[in-house]
Amino acid sequence: HTALAPRDAAARRKGKARRGRGKARNEGLLSKQKRSRRMKANDRERNRMHHLNSALDALRSVLPTFPDDAKLTKIETLRFAHNYIWALTQSLRLA
Repeated sequence: HTALAPRDAAARRKGKARRGRGKARNEGLLSKQKRSRRMKANDRERNRMHHLNSALDALRSVLPTFPDDAKLTKIETLRFAHNYIWALTQSLRLA
């Protein structure tokens, strides 16, 4: 049993050395993969925000605002739309 111990230790060292050399080669690949994933995530987020802003612009276009050139913020647009829908609902109930 003790005669196998030095061979096991040598085998472990060889395995670690191989992994170490491979790690250096793979670090560049991993870095490129991480950059690629980050760029894709950024693109998705950019598109998501573009769609959200387009939807808010469409909502602003149907809301009555005074003055007409005043652009509401995102939260103002949502609050105004909520209140406007509520007011329209109330007027329908009363009619």
